[in-house]
Amino acid sequence: MKKLYFLTLLFPAVLFAQSFLISNIPIPKTKVENLDPYSCNEECLRKYLNNGFIFSFLALSNSDIENKELKKEREKYLSMFNIERNIKNNKLRIALLLPYKKIARYAASTTNASFAYLMAKNRPFELKTYKIEDETHQDIFNALQQIQKDDFNYVIAPLTQDGEDIVSKINPKINIYFPTINKKDTKTSSEYLYYGGIDYRAQSDLLLNESTSHLVIFYDSSSIGEQLSEYQERMFKHKNISKSSTVSKFSIPQRTTNLEKQLKDNEKINGGSFFVNTPIIKSGMIISQLTLYDTNATNILSTQTNYNPLLLSMTQYQDRKKMIIANSITQNNDVLIETNSLLGNDIVFDWINYTTTVGIDYFTYLINGEKMDYEIENKNNQMMYPIKLIRPSVSRFIPYGLTGE
Repeated sequence: MKKLYFLTLLFPAVLFAQSFLISNIPIPKTKVENLDPYSCNEECLRKYLNNGFIFSFLALSNSDIENKELKKEREKYLSMFNIERNIKNNKLRIALLLPYKKIARYAASTTNASFAYLMAKNRPFELKTYKIEDETHQDIFNALQQIQKDDFNYVIAPLTQDGEDIVSKINPKINIYFPTINKKDTKTSSEYLYYGGIDYRAQSDLLLNESTSHLVIFYDSSSIGEQLSEYQERMFKHKNISKSSTVSKFSIPQRTTNLEKQLKDNEKINGGSFFVNTPIIKSGMIISQLTLYDTNATNILSTQTNYNPLLLSMTQYQDRKKMIIANSITQNNDVLIETNSLLGNDIVFDWINYTTTVGIDYFTYLINGEKMDYEIENKNNQMMYPIKLIRPSVSRFIPYGLTGE
């Protein structure tokens, strides 16, 4: 009786349990029959189908179908089961253009993001990588020529701004998606080029609404750091043109670890809003020293760059509790998250992996007309990501304005 009671309690849990992990159930065996179309008619074929067989006429060799009548009969059966149409429509063929020296670790992670998406779709696909050493015109031109020669019409290309500029000048007539570039940073008008890069300017605009009368900008020597600092200064002054607002800017060299000179007893920046346009490690150092040198920051502002769980472990809550981050990774898919995780990949916090996934999802829609997993608008060939303000709480990121953990 106890055993029966235990099984009764266990049954619902087993029935409704779900897992996104790969099952350890053995793969079913497949038996291939070379059927003679003259001896096996439609009724014969349906009998096989009803017994669980899956038909593929690949078993017929070329020598078997030289006879015209046999070819006609074969086409009849292919048409009957829509085999050729289904294979053509359902097979996803995607090429990857990867400049290994330029994008470093993202060469592997964008490949994994693409592979994880296609694997999760559970349908035939072909994913082929085209490696180039650098983003020279000749390397890119040769790779694009080969991609077209191999009959690929959809390409994921995580290139830098220089690489995108070369592609737009070549102007190939194939669909290319740049997960690393925002269209605002290009001059192209090609209908074949798509862009998935996050809009740092739009994020900055939203964050500047939270700024006070004095803005303090930290940035590094990277192109994105310098561009953002200039844009934020210009927009802040434009927004506060009728007010007595000021801007202080500090370029933080890579090896700088102490900001005493910039922060200690600096009344000019006391109580201001601090915009941090630096990588996560440098940002953690800056945030900690804002508290150390009693800057009395009104708030700390950051774009997507610092949406990273490392921020939670490398800073104290007291230091980051006034921080506001603009985040464009707003849609999640549990199956894709788990599939990426199996490959050691992150699409929850890593925005390039996320935008790569969004791009290949959009290409799948273009190829097969399927409903997209990510409901993100494509406007003039640029993916338009919603932006949400969040803050790093005690142990996680929570919506800005939400109180408590």
